[in-house]
Amino acid sequence: MMPLLRAYRGLTSAGLPIIDLFLRGRVKQGKENLSRIEERRGLASVKRPEGPLLWIHAASLGETQSILSLIDRLSRDKPKLNILMTTGTVTSADLIRDRQPKKTIHQFIPVDRIAWVRRFLNHWKPDLAIWVESEFWPNLLLESKERNIPIILLNARISDRSYKRWKQAQNSAGLLMSCFSIILAQDESVSKRLHSLGAKDVRTIGNLKTEALPLPANASELLVLQDEIGTRPVWLAASTHEGEENIAGEVHKSLLKNVPRILTIIAPRHPQRAENIYKTLSKNGLIISRRSLKESITENVDIYLVDSTGELGLFYRIAQIVFIGGSLIPHGGQNLLEAALLNCAILHGPHMDNFIDIAEELKKADACIKINDAVGLTREIERLHSKIDDAKKMAKAGVIIAKSHHGILDKVLETLEPFLTKVEANKR
Repeated sequence: MMPLLRAYRGLTSAGLPIIDLFLRGRVKQGKENLSRIEERRGLASVKRPEGPLLWIHAASLGETQSILSLIDRLSRDKPKLNILMTTGTVTSADLIRDRQPKKTIHQFIPVDRIAWVRRFLNHWKPDLAIWVESEFWPNLLLESKERNIPIILLNARISDRSYKRWKQAQNSAGLLMSCFSIILAQDESVSKRLHSLGAKDVRTIGNLKTEALPLPANASELLVLQDEIGTRPVWLAASTHEGEENIAGEVHKSLLKNVPRILTIIAPRHPQRAENIYKTLSKNGLIISRRSLKESITENVDIYLVDSTGELGLFYRIAQIVFIGGSLIPHGGQNLLEAALLNCAILHGPHMDNFIDIAEELKKADACIKINDAVGLTREIERLHSKIDDAKKMAKAGVIIAKSHHGILDKVLETLEPFLTKVEANKR
């Protein structure tokens, strides 16, 4: 084993007090589920089902959403298959709970400490593993390989910053890449980077996030909200990250000068930050109504704070003009096509590293607009509200682009079929 990976194993084994402190801190911050914290130590909370088991790992909410269509198809087409779904965030766990398909079990992924990893694998004994996007946990990968568990990296991506870091540890990267039986890359640039790091069988199929069905919405809730909002103009700041809520608050104040009665809806990517968001915006003189507290949208409400999970589809149906978060700060953006599928005129910031190709495709079709700051965001929201036909044209173009990507899921399933056939034959 490479010296760097050997040192990593040593540190994760010896660092138990620090890891426990880290987990306790995350519990206090609302980033861990206290009642299920032992799952993070590799202790299963449910029994392993009889029969073949496919383990799918998706790090957080975005990856989980992208994989739901695949899980739905597998549940329908492979009825003998049990699916273990692991994630690392509370929001992704909530989504799986709400959308959990038949014969699918959710567990939190164990922290990458060798004793906990072995405990996890000893219990679940997966026959096949699918990891989504960019999770390269060394102990989990190496222990799975040692047990001859085939691992497929699906919808693979690697940022420029991550690639440069792994390139400096080329030998270690190559060893980890060898753990994957097949890698399905989002695009050719990702494929080239992974090949450069030592990956062998890399295939470019496309971005599975473009295949997602329209996000669901509760019809009765939609009617209630539309009735409360009435004729007020509205815009949505969706999947915002820290710092962007403050920008949305500034934009709201500026908009009031030329778009009176406007309602700003903020749906943070991580709803557990809601209390801090509420306090900060309230200090700036804004009147906030919170979704989690079932507070109404009265005429004097400035900001409707969507501090809940799994409801973004509801608010894409309410707000025709949408700003996609994670893009005014260097995070890499969020999935633009979710909004495009639901007939939204899309605005985003300059930081769209995780969705470069999609952003460029939408831009060429005049289906989105890039803004650089609060001033630009205010200007474009004002313009689109004053020229609503422009917003409708943008939205229509976005729907066409979003629907043109369908078919990637079939290609993924075709690639997975030989592996799934072997798994189904397992009579464990």
